[in-house]
Amino acid sequence: MTTGATISLSLISHTNAGKTTLARTLLAQSVGEVRDAAHVTVATTAYPLIDTPQGDQLVLWDTPGFGDSVRLVKRLRQHGNPIGWFMSQVWDRFSDQTFWLNQLAVRNTREQADVVLYLVNAAEEPDDAGYLAPELSVLEWIGKPVIVLLNQTGARRPREDEARDEARWRSLLQQWPQVKAVLSLDAFARCWVQEFALFDSVDAVLGAAQRGPFARLSLAWRERRMAQFSQAMRALAVPLARAACDQEAMPPTSMRERAMRMTGLARGRQGGAQGRAMAAMASRLEAGLQESMQQLIAIHGLEGKAASEVVEQVARDVQVDAPVDESKAALVGGAMSGALSGVAADLATGGLSLGAGMLTGAVLGAFGGAGLARGFNTLRHKSQTVIRWDPAFLQQQVSGAVLRYLAVAHYGRGRGEWQQRIYPEFWHALAVKTVADHVHALDEVWELREGPPDALVDALVPLLDDMARAALDSLYPGALQQAESPTH
Repeated sequence: MTTGATISLSLISHTNAGKTTLARTLLAQSVGEVRDAAHVTVATTAYPLIDTPQGDQLVLWDTPGFGDSVRLVKRLRQHGNPIGWFMSQVWDRFSDQTFWLNQLAVRNTREQADVVLYLVNAAEEPDDAGYLAPELSVLEWIGKPVIVLLNQTGARRPREDEARDEARWRSLLQQWPQVKAVLSLDAFARCWVQEFALFDSVDAVLGAAQRGPFARLSLAWRERRMAQFSQAMRALAVPLARAACDQEAMPPTSMRERAMRMTGLARGRQGGAQGRAMAAMASRLEAGLQESMQQLIAIHGLEGKAASEVVEQVARDVQVDAPVDESKAALVGGAMSGALSGVAADLATGGLSLGAGMLTGAVLGAFGGAGLARGFNTLRHKSQTVIRWDPAFLQQQVSGAVLRYLAVAHYGRGRGEWQQRIYPEFWHALAVKTVADHVHALDEVWELREGPPDALVDALVPLLDDMARAALDSLYPGALQQAESPTH
């Protein structure tokens, strides 16, 4: 019978560097206390990260942050003599409790940790961090392998910029033999695929007896994350499929009314119907996107609510250059003249308002002043005319889905409840390129729109899976291949 093993990772850093914030992100739980102050964490606490059916357990220890590390090194080196014991266990305990707790945490780490995860503030220049050398001396005294995690890296940047930072820190720390790896893992903006690199680095420094149990733990972690990924792809696919299948029937018109409209003599009745149809479709799209976003938030272990600004930001930020057959759109005249009942077209800003507080303006305005013409198609069936979303508009919504996924996948729980933020500029180009590379496959999917939405969802999920993987692989080359091919 296989006996389970416990493997312990200890989070250590200078005080107020983000240990508890990172613990919250990895655990997807609001553990500990997070405040912008020194010595918020005052006790060493163990949290289970993952376990296996064989009884293996991976434990994450959150520890008090280092304060006076210069004095701490001196005290630790006195640990073996009677005077040092008295100063630590008696004098410090009553005269300087914070300092005593630091000593206690370090000794616990020395006794219990298998690997030390040392967070550093990457926003600082390494040469300016005066605490770095004495804290590394403390880690040397602990005597366990150290993986340095670059925290507080700021806004998301292209991968090559992050790689340069990692190389700079790696070069600086090479004089410390206990440092085995340097990785970017920001508590606020890490992506889950970066955790796989962390697990691989831990695996590389464990002893032979621990590698079997850790391989099982690592596989369980990867399976958990990939299951979340699959759930997220379906959550993204559902509103897109519903939008593709959505349509509104237009009231029948007589030959006389059509002739008068062609000459510009009559627009009101049909224009009002078109406006109401577009408003109804845009409202349904808005509701679907918000429901999808709420599901993404829950899937990733976050809290908070998807706000209407999700769709507004996508409408502002995502623009796809795609040829559109203008002859398909029978709404140009009404849109450009502003004659649609209840619709005010603001061509100066490219916006469109369809009622107080509605998000429809953001959805329809994404194509600029000609948004109505390009966002909708009209199709004449045997018995009626219907309006539905144009494939180019749907393609734009897929770009928005990729962006929304990247935003949630990078959101650290330590920030608190989910809040929409401005997407990094280079993500926009990445999302558009990713969708453009799959445009022909998308066209084939949109051809299924005459059938039930569920069939279209099933066709969209693997395509969205491919696109999200392509985007993640561009940001973190090889990380997903590691997820699917663990080292053991």
